[in-house]
Amino acid sequence: MATSTAPRGKRKARTLAMQALYEADTVGHEPDLTLARLVAAENTPAAAARFAEHLLRGVEEHQEEIDQVLRETARSRPIEQIAPIDRGILRVALFEALFDNRAPIGAIIDEAVQLAKRYGSESSSRFVNGVLGAVADRAKPTNDSASGGTYT
Repeated sequence: MATSTAPRGKRKARTLAMQALYEADTVGHEPDLTLARLVAAENTPAAAARFAEHLLRGVEEHQEEIDQVLRETARSRPIEQIAPIDRGILRVALFEALFDNRAPIGAIIDEAVQLAKRYGSESSSRFVNGVLGAVADRAKPTNDSASGGTYT
């Protein structure tokens, strides 16, 4: 039974982090304050709240690198033209995939696609899946690489 609650808590944390990023992106509210308000309003369990804060801080700390990966991967869509909800979902997922390394890339992609289906437009899930799939393909280790699968 413990395994079924962990994914829901992490999904909740990812949702909260994405919502805080979305609000910051669209109306300029401070992400930390937004997250605190959302956590309190939804009576979020402490573990999910801590993970949401970790995700938000990680995105903030690595946003330049994350956005550079977005620019390189989604070349047909300038970052400013990516829907704010999709941008938030991708930033959280890319932080997890490239810097956090706590979850397998497949699980990160699946969670991001589920968020895109729930909160994004009709085409969001395909776009998010495509961007993250391309990042995952680039991050796969090569036969010559002794260091493993780092993003290049």
